Parts: sequence; C-alpha cells; structure tokens
Amino acid sequence: MLPAVQILPRALTAHPRALSLAPSLASIALGMAAVCTPASGWAQDLPQADGIAAAEQASPAAEAGEHIAFTADTVDYDDNAEEVTASGNVVLKRQAQSVRADTVTWNRKTGVIVASGNVRLLDQDGNQLYTDRIELTDELRTGMMENMLLVMREGGRLAALKGERIANGDVILNHAAYTGCDVVDDEGCARTPAWRVIAKSVIYSEERRRIRFKNARLELFGTVQVPLLGLTVSTDGRAVSGFLIPDLQSTPSNGFQIGESYYWKIDENRDLTASLAAYTQAAPMGSIEYRALTGKGAYQITGYATASNKIPIFGSSSTTTNEGVSAFRGYVFANGKFQLDENWSVTASIRRATDRTFLRRYDISRDDRLRSMINVERIDQDSYFSFAGYATQTLQASRDQGLIPVAFPVMDYRRRFDDPVLGGKIETQFNTLGVTRTDGQDTQRAFASAQWTLRRITGMGQEVVLTGLARGDVYHSDENAATSTVIYQGDPGWQSRAIALAAVDVKWPLVGAALGGTQVFTPRIQLVASPSIRNLAVPNEDSRAIELETGNLFALNRFPGYDRFEDGVRFTYGFDWKFEAPRWRIMATIGQSVRLNDKPTLLPDGTGLTGKTSDIVGRTEVRYRDFINVIHRYRIDKDSLAIRRNEFDAVIGNTRTYFEVGYTKLNRDISNTIEDLQDREEVRAAGRIAFARYWSLFGSAVVNLTDRKEDPTYGSNGFQPLRTRVGASYEDDCMQIALTWRRDYETTGDAKKGDSFQIRFSLKNIGLR
Repeated sequence: MLPAVQILPRALTAHPRALSLAPSLASIALGMAAVCTPASGWAQDLPQADGIAAAEQASPAAEAGEHIAFTADTVDYDDNAEEVTASGNVVLKRQAQSVRADTVTWNRKTGVIVASGNVRLLDQDGNQLYTDRIELTDELRTGMMENMLLVMREGGRLAALKGERIANGDVILNHAAYTGCDVVDDEGCARTPAWRVIAKSVIYSEERRRIRFKNARLELFGTVQVPLLGLTVSTDGRAVSGFLIPDLQSTPSNGFQIGESYYWKIDENRDLTASLAAYTQAAPMGSIEYRALTGKGAYQITGYATASNKIPIFGSSSTTTNEGVSAFRGYVFANGKFQLDENWSVTASIRRATDRTFLRRYDISRDDRLRSMINVERIDQDSYFSFAGYATQTLQASRDQGLIPVAFPVMDYRRRFDDPVLGGKIETQFNTLGVTRTDGQDTQRAFASAQWTLRRITGMGQEVVLTGLARGDVYHSDENAATSTVIYQGDPGWQSRAIALAAVDVKWPLVGAALGGTQVFTPRIQLVASPSIRNLAVPNEDSRAIELETGNLFALNRFPGYDRFEDGVRFTYGFDWKFEAPRWRIMATIGQSVRLNDKPTLLPDGTGLTGKTSDIVGRTEVRYRDFINVIHRYRIDKDSLAIRRNEFDAVIGNTRTYFEVGYTKLNRDISNTIEDLQDREEVRAAGRIAFARYWSLFGSAVVNLTDRKEDPTYGSNGFQPLRTRVGASYEDDCMQIALTWRRDYETTGDAKKGDSFQIRFSLKNIGLR
C-alpha cells in the first residue's frame, strides 16, 4: 500500500535543477555563517531576506545569473573532514524549485551530497518528491533514494522502496506502486486505493517527463490483478502515446465486441487515435481520429471503415427480407474552425455515411440526418456577413434523398446605423438563398430590408418600442409540383413581393413585495400592422413549422423563417410574472393575440393562429434551490378550451441522485396533409440513484404514446417503447466502472432490435474510453 501522506495534487520527482545548487553549498554556507540565525518559520515561507544577497554573491550559481535562496537553523563546517553540514529546517530555493530537509551534508573530498530527514524536492512543474534520504554527486550523475513518494501535480502518486539516478539522468525505481487515487480519506487516515499499478521496476525520464513501467500489474480493490503489457504516464499532465482501455459490449446486430485503441501523441498540437473493433457476428471495423491545433484554429477528422452485409431500407421493406449484400461501409466526420484575423473566420464540417443504417448498427450515433456545412463569417461592431452552404444526408427509412435540399449559396449581410433624425437604430439586411434538389423543387430567393427601432422609457416606467420595416423580395422556382403540400409550392417562375410593417410594443414592469420575497408583474401589449402580402405566390422553404407559443407570441413575424410573413392588423396582450424568495423562484407567461379583421390567413387550422382570435399560450417555471425545477408549456383552444399543447419537464434531486421526466402531447387537430405539424404524444424519463457512497443505479426510457387515431401513419396503438437503458456504476475519485443494458425495439435494415450490453472502465491518469 502507498504511504499515507497527504500531498498537493500532481507531483512526481525532483527536477535535477532543483538540486543543481548543491555543489555551491560550501560557498553558500561560508557566506551565510556570519548572517544566518535559526529561522524555522522563515524557512517554511521562503521570503527574500537581506542575508540572501551575501550568499548569492558567494555562489558560482549566483554568478551565472541564478538566484539561490538558502536558510537553515545551523551551519557547521569541519575543516579536517572538509564537510559542510546544514541542519534544522534546511531550505534551498531557486525560482520555482526548492529542496527542504532536516539535514543537508556536502563532502568536498568525495563530492557527495546527502539530504536526509523529511526530504521534499519541488521542481518547476510543481512535481514533488518525498523521501527519507537522497544521495547525489556534485554533478548529479548518480544518486540513491530510500523510502520515496513521488507526487504528480495531476494527482498521481508513485511510491518505491529505493531509487537510483543513473548517468543519463533517468531514475530507476525498484518495487514501485503507482495510483491516481487519494491514499488518505477525508479525515486524513490511510486507505487502500481502489486501484494501483505495481511493478518490479519503473524508469522515470526527467527530460521527457515520462514514467515507464516494467513487469507491471493492475491491482483492483486490493485483490484482483491484471497483467499490463506496457504502461507510460506523464508527470506534467500531458497526453502520452499508448494503448487505451479496451471497449467491451454486445449488440444484437454484431454479437460480442471488443475494441482496442492506440493513442499517438504526434506533437504538442497534434494527435491520432487508431482503433480496431472485432465482432463475433460481423467483420472487423477500423477507425482513425486525427486532431490538430494550429495558429489559426483547430480541426479534427474521424473515419470508420468495414465490409459487412447491409439491407437496403429505402424503397423496400426490411421485414420482408433478411438477406443483405456485402459491401464496403463507412462514415466520415470532420469539422474545424479557423479565425483568420480579428473579424474573419471559417467554420466547416462534413458528415457522410455510406448507407442509412451504418451508424445505428455500429452504435456510433442515433442521428436521423447528417448535415455538412461551410460558413465564412465576418463580424465587427456594427456589421455581420455570412456566406454559407448546407447539405443534408437523410438516414430515415421513409425519406427520399432526392427530395432533401442542398442550400447554396446562403448569404446574409447586416449593418447597423444610428438614426440621426428621430434617434434609435436602423438595421439593413441583404439575404440570398439557393435551394436545389435532384428530384424535387428548386428555389432561389433574394431580399433586401431596412428596419428602424426606437426604444424609450416614459416617466412612469413604461418601456415603449416603436418599429418600422420595409422589405422587397425576388423569387424564382421550378418543379413546384414535386412538393406534395400545396401551400408550400408557390407559383413557378419569377415572383416578387413587397413587405411593410409598423409596430408599437409597450411593457410596464411593476415591482413589489410578496410572501417574504419580491415579485415583478409586467403587463405587455403590442400592435402590429402590415398590408396584404403575396405569401402563397412564393415557395415556402424555411417557414413550415409554425405554431403559436410564448417564444413567438410577441414576435413581429411569428413564422420561423423568411418565406412567410404574417400580414393584417393584430393586437397581442399578455403578462410576465416573476417571484423570487430565498430558495424559490417562480416565473409565468401567458398571452393571446386578436386580429382586427376576420380575413382568412395562410395559417392552417391547428397552429393556434387561425381565425380572428388566437389560442391562449403560456409557460410556467417553478424552481426550488438546485433541487427542484419544473417547466410547463401549454396552448389552450380559444373555442373549446381543449389543451392543444401540453408539455412539461421536471428535474428533482442533486448531482448524485436525481429523477427527470418529460411529457409532450400535441393535440393540434390539424389536417393530415400538413406533414410538419402532426399530432404526437411522448413520455421521457431518466434517473440515477446513488447508494453506498460510490455505487449508483441509472436508467432512461423514451415511450411513444401516439395512437392510430392521432396519427394513423406513426407508431403503434398508444404504447411503443422507443429506447430503454438501465445500468449500474461504481465511481470514486480515480476510477469508474459501468455496466449498461439497452434495448432497441425496432429493426431497420441490418440494424436489429434486441438487447445490447456495454462495459465502461476508466482510470484517472491512465486513459479514458
């Protein structure tokens, strides 16, 4: 077991330069004999005293430009033996390096330096060496240490019975033990670490800042021992090349899996991780991850490759055939960001898979789409420019890739000015969008706009915001009939439209005391007017998922994009309420919108905005300390008072034991022809229960509750588990072990439903998975 010593985090061994002042010990001692007095407290704190200057002037190291501080309770010089002995709280210090001991002796005949009694060496990296006795020559070519403990700044500890410094400066440690765990408990009592590496010999390279183990074994909980083929750790917290901890799991698609990775630290700013996974029911798969940090930014490239049977899922039913076709399969993911100068930057990413089931089968990702993009941006104090492009690969079984758009170019330029006449701010914008599909509608759009905003606070505290907007749009589209939803198509060919808007928004915060706390009640009204707009004449590419909620209740345009703009005259009213007391916080928002005419709009039934009066929307959040947080969102039908949207999320507990639950029910009562706004009902739950200090149980589940009456094309009849996960884990200050069971309930192509098991094992300072 490692010595029970409470030490500073992350230290290891003495830096040679921390002892390089020893050859000048005699001259220091002679120079200080007349000025040093017992000063135990001074030795602990190491301030710069006036007596130090005399010692530094007498020291060859000081003459070479190195500032050395030295103190001791007593200094003796034996003329016959030519031996200098400093005793009692001996401290040698140079810059960030120091040596402390009860006694330091230097023999001028043999050149041997011996420090003994509670020796502590501290190097410039913050690593520390504790030992009973250390012996060095005046040139630090060889040395001996006994009963030593090395403490790394990152928290690792290495203990050994004996240590010897050889001619090249490396330290050979015999019968050593290393751990990343604390070796004492909270009360300072010794405890057995959860794991440690024991080895017959350990080589510590001062120059390379590495510790290399030979004939090592990993010991867990003081009993289980596992041989280690090779292990190297760093003393400065930097990454070290070597093998990572294996990854073990079992899945219904691939059988039992074992994965091994090798990490290569190429340079201080570059590394590479190569992995190989073997399966009992599939061919092996290899992967490589390369990362680099440059002077302008950072990027990474990850790739997976294998050959296995795949079952096509688009245009065929995976339930009618189980026969796959052997083919090359893989996935590439690369991203990066570069700051070219103070204003210009480039961000890019690419995600592509060879087929729709690869990521799910090999448990790489559960995403249903992969987006690639590039964006060139310029940002300064008053303007913003973006030139971007986006491409998406669908992984959904029912989607046609030919109908998935590619957006390029996407350009947006904005500039802000001060209004010299009326005050306020003017923001101009120029925007373009090009959308192409291989088998669907193509659309090009450009618009220019100017918006004026003036904000004022009245003498009674009301906040008044006046807004004016003018915009002109030009569109071109073809293959419009390929878009199945008619209200999204627009008219083919060239189309144009003009948009104008005027709005006034008034808020009046009212502050007062309530129930031992403070409340803020803020009524709000808004009037927005816009003339009739040719909305249905142009395509709708970015404004489809429209639904009234508190987030867009007071928005000037409640559509999410630019292709649709709400016209007419409307009056919106509501209020915000906030209550704060010790440990409590409650916030609520509620509101409704009224049109001043009953003109039919382009908003379909079920969005909450159809008709003269909108539905009622609200949001409530209740928080108690960091223990309880509940958020509820709702939309109430204006006519029947039916709940059209009912959604809440709750979190109860602390960081160790907690429970999360979420529920969503969308009862929009909307036409089945509007594909983006169908009804849904879902419940989500997750939690963790901690027990026995280091142990915990965890789990999560997602269940689809949508029945066939709500959506005949989606899910089962009222109860369909989508994903469930249950596991147990052990986690202390230096180790984590977790066993997880997961069940998938649907087979998609060669990604089979069934049970999966995974074991995660990680050790602090030795590599993570």
